Amino acid sequence: MELKTIPYKLTVCKVADISAVDMNADFYFIGKTDEEISLVCRTEDTPSLTIERDDGRRGFRIKGMLDFSLIGILSRLSGILADHKIGIFAVSTYNTDYILVKEENYERALSVLNSEGYSVV
Repeated sequence: MELKTIPYKLTVCKVADISAVDMNADFYFIGKTDEEISLVCRTEDTPSLTIERDDGRRGFRIKGMLDFSLIGILSRLSGILADHKIGIFAVSTYNTDYILVKEENYERALSVLNSEGYSVV
């Protein structure tokens, strides 16, 4: 299975509403529940007014489209990283899964996954 790196720094934050989000940005993910609105975006695209924010993330995604019948892909990846004490922030979209790690763990995470048979591009 191939993992595709995301070439820029990411921020995970909470916003009061989406009006400050640049909807023309090339990369963002918004999740809204009855309790919060979460945003993942390039650090330089983070709205100036956030409720909370966590900078210093790097990420990668599972390359290609994942069929909904596939089971355990995110579980296997997160388990490998957990075994190496690397925490994750996961985002799932219709096509695939994204994994974000703290920047200081990024190269180690890719190396660990590569050693477990994942190809990193």
